[in-house]
Amino acid sequence: MKYSIHVNEVKRKENQGGEQVSPLRGFASLVFGDSFKITNIAILENSKTGNLFVSMPRYKTSGVDETGNPIYKDICNPITKEFREEQYRNILEAFEKRIDGQGKAIMGETTDMLDFSVRVNGFEKEGSSILGLARVYFEDSFVVNNVSIFQGKDEMFVAMPSYKTNQIDDGGKAIYQDICFPVAKEFREKLYTEIVCEYEQTKKKNQNQVIDNVEKQVGSKEKQQGKENTPFR
Repeated sequence: MKYSIHVNEVKRKENQGGEQVSPLRGFASLVFGDSFKITNIAILENSKTGNLFVSMPRYKTSGVDETGNPIYKDICNPITKEFREEQYRNILEAFEKRIDGQGKAIMGETTDMLDFSVRVNGFEKEGSSILGLARVYFEDSFVVNNVSIFQGKDEMFVAMPSYKTNQIDDGGKAIYQDICFPVAKEFREKLYTEIVCEYEQTKKKNQNQVIDNVEKQVGSKEKQQGKENTPFR
């Protein structure tokens, strides 16, 4: 899978004593097959060893660990160990070398169309416009989680994972910025169509399962009643 890496350095933050107060050294973004972009990949420095490491975009869950600290989960991440090691190594090398003076590197082979698959968990909650959540798998190597399917005024629409910025729009509402998103119109239309179709198929499958369960329960009750009404001989 072809992907390009873009890196930007962040100025070190130090206190009055010259000690570093933040481990953040930079940010990286990935573009898969000139079609889909991943942003907000953090490049951090270990305060004890000075080594750099990569942290994928995360979100805060409602759970806590054994010490009471909040649990975070990756919004997107490499699936296989091999691809993760390759990708993280390439990101750090691009950051260290500042390739071509712009912090850019291109890895992998060119493909005509980025291959992907979609899985959807559908659910309906009263008072909520969210119909389901989707996962997008790119060539069985990278997954994007928390892709939302919403019911709009006239039709369903897809919303990619995003974060809240410090900016507000003209109406006083907070502005959100996508973390993962298609960069090519053709690919965006294909991806969003596939997500909506997968949602509809999943919903239909779940409805048929509910009907089957109800019919089995009714059949079981009728069978039991038949036994109870059968006279002893």
